[in-house]
Amino acid sequence: MLRVLPEASVGHIGLYRDEETLRPVSYFCRLPVNLSEAQVVLVDPMLATGYSAREAASMLKARGAKRIQFICLVACPPGIEQLHSVHPDVTIVTAAIDPELNKFGFIVPGLGDAGDRYFGTG
Repeated sequence: MLRVLPEASVGHIGLYRDEETLRPVSYFCRLPVNLSEAQVVLVDPMLATGYSAREAASMLKARGAKRIQFICLVACPPGIEQLHSVHPDVTIVTAAIDPELNKFGFIVPGLGDAGDRYFGTG
């Protein structure tokens, strides 16, 4: 994203998914100041259950963000519905919408687990 928006300020919200509850657990949050004046681009590879996206948007709004776009590669209807159930004002931009989640909360067919791909685990 920084190649597309080289002048952007960057923040980081660290969330991981509890494998039993499929709910997000926060471990880090460092955001730029003046979010209330910014167009915020929230980036995640996938929008699966929607719980992490919902939590991240809530954290951004708690820090003053008013205009948020969520950008991902792959989404699915349950994740879209979950994010919009709490944040209907957050625009979702995705390259593809896959049809469903499996019992582990992964998008089917999807891309696999993003954390496993990034950290080389799993």
